[in-house]
Amino acid sequence: MAKRITIRPAEGKWSVRAGGAVLGESSAALELDEEGHAPVIYFPRGDLAMAFLEPSEKSSHCPWKGDARWFSIVTKSTTIPDAAWSYESPVDGAGEIAGHVAFHESDQVTVERI
Repeated sequence: MAKRITIRPAEGKWSVRAGGAVLGESSAALELDEEGHAPVIYFPRGDLAMAFLEPSEKSSHCPWKGDARWFSIVTKSTTIPDAAWSYESPVDGAGEIAGHVAFHESDQVTVERI
């Protein structure tokens, strides 16, 4: 059975924090739900402090979303490698996430509804 994805507006206001810094807050985030995975929040780039994100060497490919560009998070206190990704030109069926960034949650990166 092929995997499927669902993209919808994320309810409420969302925040992403890392290394003691607020990287962004958004009321226009998207929630991507992919079979077999936990839902992921995608933040519009315009709602993020993109100065904290430095392009990394990592790349990946998903047949249902396309080629992902990865970023490291750089704050005053730390650098968190390969902690965020973006689909610059998603495949058909995932176009809504173009211009958005998602974050790998960890003990250093928090994505939460506020």
